[in-house]
This record gives sequence, structure tokens and C-alpha cells, in this order.
Amino acid sequence: MLNMNNIYLISDIPGYSPQISRLLSMMNYARFTTLEAVKNLTIDQLDFLLDEESNSIGALLLHFAAVEYAYQLQTFELRELNDEEISIWGAALELGEKGRKEIRGNDLKYYMDKLNEVRNRTFELFKSVNDDWLYNQEEFWYKKQANYYFMWFHVFEDEINHRGQIRMIRKRLEIID
Repeated sequence: MLNMNNIYLISDIPGYSPQISRLLSMMNYARFTTLEAVKNLTIDQLDFLLDEESNSIGALLLHFAAVEYAYQLQTFELRELNDEEISIWGAALELGEKGRKEIRGNDLKYYMDKLNEVRNRTFELFKSVNDDWLYNQEEFWYKKQANYYFMWFHVFEDEINHRGQIRMIRKRLEIID
């Protein structure tokens, strides 16, 4: 649901309440900049590892989708991932050794399809709630209270953080080429 004409506007989005619109606007911009950072990468570039401890760009892209999916479950369905979902998303959530072994050999379209599939579901789910929902609180990291607004901020804050890694890896690829 990226509207390229309004990518720099944090504003109302038809069909969503005001605060949710602004949250989704910020998520859209973060995703836009992520997609710009990975444009035209090959499978080898998506699989490239800086060293034996690093994550690949492909793994980080799948991580973005996995985190967003996990927060959909936590905030809309009030549950954790089940065993089937862990088999699908576990390596992308964990990254590290498991991610290096399991997330390889996919082209950019594969990752973009996953990102779009999860984001489209996010947009549909957000149609079912209003701004008051954002302020629901529950116990979160380290047994502290957090509201859904913070949790969804974290979804794109995590993407922005890891996008910095993607840009660094991409620069290293340019040096190697």
C-alpha cells in the first residue's frame, strides 16, 4: 500500500483513524527506504556474508516480515507463534547461525513478496481497530508495560536499525565488485 505520491507525508490515510494513519505513514516511509536500499540486488548479493557471524541482506529482509508477522499475532490475535508458524518464521526471527543456514538462495522478488504479503495483512488488520486500541497495554520485554503503539513503533524501528546494516553490507559489496 505504498503511495509514492505521498511518501513524505505523515497524514491521514482513508479508512484508518488519525493516529493509525500516521503510524502506517511512517511504516510506509521506512519500507520505501528499505526497498530503495536493496533495489536490483542479485541472489549472490542477497546471500553475501561479511563474515561468519553476520547476517545476509536476504535474512534481514525476511526478518522484517517475520517481526511484523509476530506483532500481528501478539497485538491482534493475543497469542505467540504456534509450532507451524515457528517452522516458517523461526530462522528469520532468530537470525544468527540458523538464519545463515536456512535463508539462502532466494531472489529479491521472493523477499519482496513476503514483505508485501505481511504488510498487506497489517493494513487489513489495522482497518479493524481505532486509535484507542493503540493504547492497550500488556506486559512486554523484561516484564515492563508497553502499549500497542510502542510495539508497532518497534516494528519499523527494528527495520530502520537493520536497514543500516543492509546499507553497510551493500557498500562492502560495491568494494568487492
